[in-house]
Amino acid sequence: MAGDDEKKQNGTSFDLNDFTIIKEGDAEILMHAKNEVFYNNSQVNNRDMSIAVLRTFISQRKQEHDAMLARRTKAGNKAPNAKAENPGDSVQHNGESNDGSEVLKDASHGESSSIPVEQTKNLRGKGREELKPPRVLEALSASGLRALRYAREVEGICQVVALDNDKASVEACRRNIKFNGSVACSKVESHLADARVYMLTHPNEFDVVDLDPYGAPSVFLDSAVQSVADGGILMCTATDMAVLCAANGEVCYSKYGSYPLRGKYCHEMALRILLASIESHANRYKRYIVPVLSVQMDFYVRVFVRIYTSASDVKNTPLKLSYVYQCIGCDSFHLQTVGRTVSKDKSVRCLPGFGPAVPQECSDCGKKFNMGGPIWSAPIHDQEWVAAMLANVKSMKERYPAYERISAVLTTVSEELPDIPLFLSLHNLCATLKCTSPSAVIFRSAVINAGYRISGTHVNPLGLKTDAPMNVIWDIMRCWVRNHPVKAQPSDQSGSVILAKEPVLQANFARAVASLSQAQAKKVARFLPNPERNWGPKLRAGRQITSKHVSLLGPKALNAMSNHENGDGSNHENGDGSNHENGDGSNHENGDGSNHEDVEEPAAKRKKTEESDS
Repeated sequence: MAGDDEKKQNGTSFDLNDFTIIKEGDAEILMHAKNEVFYNNSQVNNRDMSIAVLRTFISQRKQEHDAMLARRTKAGNKAPNAKAENPGDSVQHNGESNDGSEVLKDASHGESSSIPVEQTKNLRGKGREELKPPRVLEALSASGLRALRYAREVEGICQVVALDNDKASVEACRRNIKFNGSVACSKVESHLADARVYMLTHPNEFDVVDLDPYGAPSVFLDSAVQSVADGGILMCTATDMAVLCAANGEVCYSKYGSYPLRGKYCHEMALRILLASIESHANRYKRYIVPVLSVQMDFYVRVFVRIYTSASDVKNTPLKLSYVYQCIGCDSFHLQTVGRTVSKDKSVRCLPGFGPAVPQECSDCGKKFNMGGPIWSAPIHDQEWVAAMLANVKSMKERYPAYERISAVLTTVSEELPDIPLFLSLHNLCATLKCTSPSAVIFRSAVINAGYRISGTHVNPLGLKTDAPMNVIWDIMRCWVRNHPVKAQPSDQSGSVILAKEPVLQANFARAVASLSQAQAKKVARFLPNPERNWGPKLRAGRQITSKHVSLLGPKALNAMSNHENGDGSNHENGDGSNHENGDGSNHENGDGSNHEDVEEPAAKRKKTEESDS
């Protein structure tokens, strides 16, 4: 057959023998034998989750627009329509934006801030009554797989702009666009450009901006928050988990403006640090964020936030940020908000928050506190969005290659307490007291019977979110230890100090009805194992695999790579995972791409050192 060795598309020819065809969803890409363009098969979870969010965003955007038109029609002659014909930026004043569109209270977040139902940049031009299809910007496209999947799988998108500042990546992206046929050619365009410059020169132009860099996204945030249209959505990934999880706290502060703390909740804290950083960049331009979904999966964190413009609502930002105090002895933590509000004569003033939230020494064990933050302490999910996404994913399960994983994550997210920052680890509590651990059902029942709420978390299968204060938690554990005695420990140990006090609350361990979530009761899988070995980050494009990667790739893959290099001298990227280094040279992932225990493991040693110092 004439096209066996060579495929011609739009006048461009290439030898298919030099490429491997990779299919994901409805898109296909050609990957060269050399490691010239970055591709990671484990990011299928990331791409599937993004597609689910995009479909929900388009649906929600349409509903908001229809609601706005319905209110305008209902108002009739009562409200002047002059402002609706007024072009300009959509800055809100007295409950309206400059285009005359109304705003709604964000009831799902329980805040007094108002959120525009539809923004002027979504209604560009003379015919502002007509909602134009969204435009998508993929700022770091590499092979273009993500952009192609958006164009081919998400209905309603009119254009996807794929950027990269690497010539080989742009050539590969354009080749893949042509390889995917007329639909991709009509919707996707690829440009060789610096993403930061491009976004700065195209402000408020894109309804969706996707940032998925190799490492930290911090250098892109300032331009990204300006490029998103009012009411649009910013999707952002951070893979520098060692930095965000306190292995390099000073580096995290320099990149994100927050200091991380070591603890079992470090991955959720990483999410909240990223959200706080995005909010900080947005505030500089009279903009603010509303998170709709924030997840930690595999070796990275991924946040989806809507961006709005309002100088008055920006003043509420200090109410959404908190500092974290963590005891170095018993791992108890407390939050202190950055700001507070005071109402006087029907006006609301923003003032600094009261402090300190904790004494100099922990009231439970007598040790000192470490202070971290500020972090985003407002809700990180919109539960209505999560429910809509989960319903969409289940109704189109055949369209999602990673259906099992993303449905499990969304199910767990849907059952989280939305207003509780960070979480406890039952095993950590028991490690402090040197006692046997109660089952999660028994501990949950004790908290519920004490009159408090409790839920799991998608970040850690052993994590528990609760609004019970730490003194109640320790009283429950004291009652547990009274029925399950422990061996005597040195009197200066944190656990000994805690157990020496009599419990004020008498815990009731009788099984509560709500001790199991609906998913647990139905035995729905919530935490799935990785689908294959070495499921994690890959080498940066062009980087050579050496013997130091044998523990991650395995000797067989390493030998195959060596034989390939001896044959033609090229660098070949294996299909399985390898070590991912941050910009500062630190490793942020285990070989299997699962829990980041390499980040948390040194915490016990550090705790002993800090206790001796105190």
